[in-house]
Amino acid sequence: MKVLVGTNNPGKHIEISEVLGDLDLELLSPADLQITIEPEETGTTYAENALLKAKHFFEHGGSIPTIADDSGIIVEAIQNELGVYTRRWGAGAQASDEEWISYFLERMQAEQNKKARFVCNLAYIDPSGDHHIFEGTCEGTITPELEADYLPGLPISACFIPEGFDKVYSAMSIDEKNEFSHRGRAVQQLRDYLMHLL
Repeated sequence: MKVLVGTNNPGKHIEISEVLGDLDLELLSPADLQITIEPEETGTTYAENALLKAKHFFEHGGSIPTIADDSGIIVEAIQNELGVYTRRWGAGAQASDEEWISYFLERMQAEQNKKARFVCNLAYIDPSGDHHIFEGTCEGTITPELEADYLPGLPISACFIPEGFDKVYSAMSIDEKNEFSHRGRAVQQLRDYLMHLL
């Protein structure tokens, strides 16, 4: 079955593909279908934005079953500043990964409370156009500086240590990360759902 992974974020595409890669699916990107129009993220929740993205790519992709993700980080010390606006916050939506994470870490320097929670909502639109939402979360702390390399589009993964671990997301093995990360947990739920259909 062909499935469109509705994201132009290479890191998200890689992480979703890692979990779904062993299923009998042909995972496509927007570029594979020459989709160049970006969806507008006008929702006020992760679920709303994930569904907006999924519907956008479903419609532009010729009604191929579609996955889309909306995720963000909630940082206790700077509540209401990130969340669904994470990527558009601070240095701005057009900022490079380096610019964004530099601004974020500088902003966090003054904060004593480094607790944070990652949230991922994954929307799946099936061939009939019905949608399903899967959620994954992960509690952890922000490190003072980057502690590893990161996938393009996922800079916070290099400065977020999940609860119960002593290393950041991007220093984990693929299996560890996909079992415990917010996105990994959401995609695992989708994987379980799809396994019953294939």
